[in-house]
Amino acid sequence: MSNDLTLKQVLLNKAMLICILTGFSSGLPLYILISLVPAWLRSEGVDLKAIGLFALIQLPFTWKFLWAPIFDRFTPPLGRRRGWLILTQVALLATIPIFGVLNPKLDLSMIALLAGIMAFFSASQDIVLDAYRRELLLDEELGLGNAIHVNAYKIAGLVPGSLSLILADYLPWQSVYSITALFMLPGLLMTLWISEPVLKNGAPKSLRAAVVEPFREFMQRHGWQSALWTLSFIFFYKLGDSMATALATPFYLDLGFTKTEIGLVAKNAGLWPSVVGGLLGGLWMVKLGVNRALWLFGLVQMVAILGFAGLAWLGKDLVWLAVVIGVEALGVGLGTAAFVAFIAQTTHPLYTATQFALFTSLAAVPRTFANAATGYLVSWLGWEMFFLLCFALAIPGMLLLFKVAPWHGRYESLK
Repeated sequence: MSNDLTLKQVLLNKAMLICILTGFSSGLPLYILISLVPAWLRSEGVDLKAIGLFALIQLPFTWKFLWAPIFDRFTPPLGRRRGWLILTQVALLATIPIFGVLNPKLDLSMIALLAGIMAFFSASQDIVLDAYRRELLLDEELGLGNAIHVNAYKIAGLVPGSLSLILADYLPWQSVYSITALFMLPGLLMTLWISEPVLKNGAPKSLRAAVVEPFREFMQRHGWQSALWTLSFIFFYKLGDSMATALATPFYLDLGFTKTEIGLVAKNAGLWPSVVGGLLGGLWMVKLGVNRALWLFGLVQMVAILGFAGLAWLGKDLVWLAVVIGVEALGVGLGTAAFVAFIAQTTHPLYTATQFALFTSLAAVPRTFANAATGYLVSWLGWEMFFLLCFALAIPGMLLLFKVAPWHGRYESLK
């Protein structure tokens, strides 16, 4: 490991605490949109079809690379990263309580508009947080720092997905949303506390440069062929795993498990193995390096898919369900930690916001479009063959590692 950093030095530093806060601040608004808002609408008697259409508010997270160059080019007061963070975080803090003053039966269009605005600010915050984290962390810290960020992101979901719902049984929704919004304060205080990253070459000189140069720099640094290998890897590495879990709950229901069984097992055998997997993945990457982690963790990710095929063959078995969910969550935690670290190290510090947003948007394409075909594939193939297909679709991403992250390869710092 370069720079002779010890595990203790990597763990016990300010950067890791910042990664906890960036993850929590990033995850909270998204989980409000996908957990709390639908629960609120349904509890107020809104039709399920209308609630389903609210999934479209996630589009800003797929298209965020379109406005990411603005955050690389322009520098508001307090700095290029801190300034934009404060603007987006204050906007989120002000937007969330507004939901509580609206009536779902009378103001559904206004709620949809407000949710879209909130999604835009949330995606924008993600752009800047990803860029700041890349500029903050040393190359040796990328694996653990991004793993901590991802796990804090998941844990943030417990606030709108659990605490806020409990509060809703005792308080009016206006109070629930106001209290939930206050959980944005740690992220805002973090932004006031941190220092602005110092770049040797400064920000892009024009908006055109901020739009064009990130793509040109990436292509010139890698060469066209190598760049296409890298982009293909980003697309394929999580494809099989993403498709395998797209219809997980309907799959469990088809096997005969009750909603209560699924809820209890998924909560206990799913969340915490994922968190543990992410943290272990980050710690192991300190020693292994990102390249080897992508190989080892990717294999765990693939094997986890076979667990679903085994469950489809075996049928209803509560113990095996817990094992499958736990192993899959562990594989996701490990694989995601290595994958996000790879994306981070692939970006150039001068164009971090644009390149990071582009790569994460590309990684989201399979989840957005390929997953849409999973229902048709299951109807055609059946569950067992469908999961074997997902396993096969994970192989190209692993084979691309020979090109983008060879086992004995070494990453050269861009800082």
